[in-house]
Amino acid sequence: MNTDDHVIEVTDLRRVYGGGFEAVRGISFAVGRGELFALLGTNGAGKTSTVEVLEGLARPTGGRVRVLGHDPYAERSLVRPRIGVMLQEGGFPSELTVGEAVRMWAGCTSGSRPTGEALELVGLGHRSRVRIKQLSGGEKRRLDLALALLGRPEVLFLDEPTTGLDAEGRVETWELVRALRASGTTVLLTTHYLEEAESLADRLAIMHAGRLAVSGTPAEVTATQPSQISFELPDGHHLGDLPPLGPLGVTAHETAGRTVKLRTDALQQTATRLLLWAQDAGVELRGLDVRSASLEEAFLRIARDVKQEDARRQDAPQQDALDKEKAA
Repeated sequence: MNTDDHVIEVTDLRRVYGGGFEAVRGISFAVGRGELFALLGTNGAGKTSTVEVLEGLARPTGGRVRVLGHDPYAERSLVRPRIGVMLQEGGFPSELTVGEAVRMWAGCTSGSRPTGEALELVGLGHRSRVRIKQLSGGEKRRLDLALALLGRPEVLFLDEPTTGLDAEGRVETWELVRALRASGTTVLLTTHYLEEAESLADRLAIMHAGRLAVSGTPAEVTATQPSQISFELPDGHHLGDLPPLGPLGVTAHETAGRTVKLRTDALQQTATRLLLWAQDAGVELRGLDVRSASLEEAFLRIARDVKQEDARRQDAPQQDALDKEKAA
C-alpha cells in the first residue's frame, strides 16, 4: 500500500499515565483509505489508550500519530470535522428524547445529516420521541452510532460498537459498517467479539500489554496457528495403528478416551493421507471434524505465548543473579 493512501499512521506510539504506568509501549501501524482495521486485545491491552490518541482526546507521550495527514491533538480543528467517534459509553441527559439528543449534537457538527436520516441508518427512526432513559442498552449503542455518523465522516472510530446488542442488532450493525466502508469510509474498530473482527476486518492487529503481538489479514493471522483434525479411533484400533504422525504433517496430538485430536500446519496433506489410510483399512472415522484455526484460537494462543515470553523476561535477571552467585 502506498504511504500516500494512509489515512491513519502510527509510529512508535507510547502513552504513559501518571505514576509511570506505560499503557502503550511503542506500537506502529497504518490504515489505508477505505480500509476497515480492527484493533484487538484483552482488557488492559492498551486499545482504548491508543484510540483516544488517534481521536485527538489525548496527547501521546512519545512517537508520532497522523490522521488524515494531521496531528489529531495539536491540529484538532482540522481533524475533528472529518472524523466520527463512537466511544465505549455515551453520556447524554436521560430526560432528553432521542430526537432531541441528535438535534443537539447536530448543532455542533459541520454538514450534519438530517435527524431522521441519522436515526433511520441505525434503526431508531421509530424511537425519536422516546426519552433516552427508556432505551435499552442496545438502543443506546445505536444512538451512539447515529451521532458518530452525523457528520458523514471520512474516518470512523468504533470502540466496542456492538456491546449490548442482541444477535439481530449486531448483524444489522455489521451490514451498516460494511456499507460505510464500501462508500469509502475508513473504519478503525475495537471489539471483544472476535467473530466480528474476522467477519468485517480487512486487516487486524492483536495488542497485549501495550504492544502489538501480531498484525495482518484475518487469514494471515489465523494461518500462524495449526489447523485441527479430530475423530474417534475405529473399534479395534489404537493410536499406534495410524500411519506415523510426523510424515502426516502432524505437529502435536492428544487423546481423550477414543477421541484423537491432531494439530497440523499442512491441513490438506494430513487430512488426505488420514482418509486414504482409513479407506485402505476399511474403517470409518466417526465424528470426523477437519477445520482451520479460528481467529479465537489464534488470539488465545498469541496472548498465552506473549504472557509466557514476558514471564521469561522478568525471570531472566533473577536467574542471571543466581547463576553469578553460584559461580562465585
